[in-house]
Amino acid sequence: MDLQLAGKRALVTGSTRGLGFATAQMLAAEGCQVVINGRDEIKLAAAVEKLRALSHRQVFGVVGDLATAAGDIVQQAAAQLGGLDLLVCNAGGPPPGAFESFDEAVWQKAIDLSLLSNVWLIKAALPFLRHSDAASVLTVTSYSVKQPIANLVLSNAIRAATVGLTKSLALELGKDGIRFNSILPAWTETERVTELMTARAQQNGTTVAQEITRQSQESALGRMASPAEFASAAVFLLSPRASYLTGVMLPVDGGMYKGTL
Repeated sequence: MDLQLAGKRALVTGSTRGLGFATAQMLAAEGCQVVINGRDEIKLAAAVEKLRALSHRQVFGVVGDLATAAGDIVQQAAAQLGGLDLLVCNAGGPPPGAFESFDEAVWQKAIDLSLLSNVWLIKAALPFLRHSDAASVLTVTSYSVKQPIANLVLSNAIRAATVGLTKSLALELGKDGIRFNSILPAWTETERVTELMTARAQQNGTTVAQEITRQSQESALGRMASPAEFASAAVFLLSPRASYLTGVMLPVDGGMYKGTL
């Protein structure tokens, strides 16, 4: 199926590794002009070169911290691309831990990263998206908004707010031809998940491999997702082929969420 993405201009934030990198790679493979983003200039440059080699297309990079410079990142990306059609709001998640272990500063930092970065990215992107004939925004949250995950109280609470934001904007800005959707991934084989599994192993006195096996058993498929499986869903939702899909909160979770709604 032709996803009709050739020539579309995309910004994917938090994309030097993991879900963001996989999504940027697939967008480039579909013919998009892509800007990726990260905080570390050296890691960003390496990711750009890797994506160029994999896709044989021009890929650009913008250095910046989503918690403090989201608007600047959008402006730089739009300047490089000559506009913007697609925006993927992705960021690393807040740290694991119990409720009483976090002070006000940690909560504020998590809110800035996992909620307000989406607000400022979208707000800065709207003037460009309004000039696109295929404007689409994707937020990346977690299946924890439907089924909270133990020891991830910051993520559980704050990502739910991002889902509320995404649905609200789908309703408010549909008249402008801008679609808003969110993907709710479950456990995926990324560097961040390895970090979370390492924290669990230390807490439980087990190994990382044991924790991965235990978590995988919660999936109906008996395994974690690959980043490419997430990216396939993300790229379809972003594409003009999904032109009548907006306000969708799509779990890509291998059946880890056990509810019916």
